Amino acid sequence: MKTFHCDKCSQQVFFENTLCCNCGSILGYQPEKRVVSSFEPADDAPSVQASQDGQTPMRWRSLNPADKGAVYKQCHNYAVENVCNWMLPADDENELCASCQLTVIIPSLSTDKNHLLWQRLEAAKRRLLYSLWSLKLKPVTRQQDPEHGLAFQFLEDEGAGKRVLTGHDNGLITLNIAEADPVERERAREQMHEPYRTLLGHFRHESGHYYFDRLVDGTHWIDGFRELFGDERADYGESLKHHYEQGAPADWDQRFVSSYASSHPWEDWAETWAHYLHMIDTLETAHACGLSLKPQKAEEPALVIAAPPLKIASFDEIVADWFALTYVLNSLNRSIGTPDSYPFTLSTPVLEKLKFVHGVVLEQAEPGRAKAQQADTVQAAPAQAKPQIAA
Repeated sequence: MKTFHCDKCSQQVFFENTLCCNCGSILGYQPEKRVVSSFEPADDAPSVQASQDGQTPMRWRSLNPADKGAVYKQCHNYAVENVCNWMLPADDENELCASCQLTVIIPSLSTDKNHLLWQRLEAAKRRLLYSLWSLKLKPVTRQQDPEHGLAFQFLEDEGAGKRVLTGHDNGLITLNIAEADPVERERAREQMHEPYRTLLGHFRHESGHYYFDRLVDGTHWIDGFRELFGDERADYGESLKHHYEQGAPADWDQRFVSSYASSHPWEDWAETWAHYLHMIDTLETAHACGLSLKPQKAEEPALVIAAPPLKIASFDEIVADWFALTYVLNSLNRSIGTPDSYPFTLSTPVLEKLKFVHGVVLEQAEPGRAKAQQADTVQAAPAQAKPQIAA
């Protein structure tokens, strides 16, 4: 994630912010420009009350120097529902931003809690989309491409025996809204004996299934995939049944990034994909913040991130930066008494899988570099329809 600043006062702001706490400027994310900009009401804007009544969207003038004077409107879910912070050009025929257009079913808003859970789900989804757009993997909606488009539905359990399962089905990603409740998510993490479970992690994992279908299945990558991950044609239902009844193999940590990854090649890919996005986004943030490590002892991990991850010369360099960064992140967390930020170890087979994902992504982002990097050997080291509302 890049760093962002208020255009009016230069105060540092976050990706999710809607207001600069220093000068009070309205903030909004412009996805096509990948910037959080500051805005002021346009001189000819309709009244705030008219906007709140949903009659005419209020118009906002950008204060971004690269875009100064251009007029925008807030996404409907920003202006009315307060669950978004993305902007659209004022003349855009859509009411919803590129992120909110992907959500086809939202939770019932009969309770304040469901509204809060929806807000958290959308925030995590926007983080995923930021990464995907950075990697030149911008998804299209189901309306734009009914066969290959991406869509999200956020559902809640309906009682005993009617539990919503988080998952992916031919481009439709379903999230159980309970995953946006920290208490419920922690309970599930404990029950599943997982070291790490986050809402953003769910989005990253499920997007992996979607992009396997788009980028690997039926392409020149499939043979390499089967060599590293296994044959995805193995019966998926039987594989999951065996996993839940028998558990992961005793040596799973020598071959997989998580125990769940051992259940089937599709899940191995999705877990590895999610882990790759986790690495790339964190390293980009560290680079944007100018983070470097200069240890007192020469044998301790050092870190100077010279460029964003996809601009780094080789995957080995990315891995070396990652190991150094996670060592410090875990050390800092332990210093304040919280669990490790990064509770994983990466074996050589896992690094090879991550490198494979990197090659697939690089082919989309920078086709000229993908083939050369894939030849390296990884070195082991430590007007759209609004979404439905669920009944």
